[in-house]
Amino acid sequence: MSDPYSSRTPVHEQVVDGFGTVRVLPLDPDADAAVIHRWVGEERAAFWGMTELTEQQVAAVYAHMTALDTHHAHLVVRDGEPVALLQTYEPEADRVSECYDVRPGDIGVHLLLAPAGPGGARSGWTARLVGAVAAYVLLGLDRRRVVVDPDVRNEKAVARFLGLGFAPGPVVVLPEIDLPDVYLPEKKAQLAFLDRELMFPG
Repeated sequence: MSDPYSSRTPVHEQVVDGFGTVRVLPLDPDADAAVIHRWVGEERAAFWGMTELTEQQVAAVYAHMTALDTHHAHLVVRDGEPVALLQTYEPEADRVSECYDVRPGDIGVHLLLAPAGPGGARSGWTARLVGAVAAYVLLGLDRRRVVVDPDVRNEKAVARFLGLGFAPGPVVVLPEIDLPDVYLPEKKAQLAFLDRELMFPG
């Protein structure tokens, strides 16, 4: 089967032993809307707040994001198969900055994994994928620390980050954002941090 993503230029490409080739592609709001809409429409993605959106509305959300200098969306592809939605952002340009002291070199990350395939969840799969994503964010973008802010009710995501080596930070309340182009309800979040030295010592 041909790889529909092969013609697109990645911002990061990495061969992961025993896993495959991971490519991080800038999200194309129109071309990728169907895949993203399918993922965010699932009940497990309820904390992304997009379960009720149409495919066209999802495309519009990410079209808006492509116009921003501070927030970026990417499709992560493994051996030609989409496996995750990665969003990166500058914490000082985000509401999270009201809840912790942003350090130089910090970068915020939201990560939505694709649903498990027909074979179900596989041991070590997420760790390998996150390792490749971390290499892009921390080494490729030359950042010192990743911050994540999963909803405290999303116990699975919180446990996943902590299991991958993130250090827990405070539980905070991210303020509501109500702007013409974007609405985000108030969110009680568990902050967690991953230092580059821990992930990539030396």
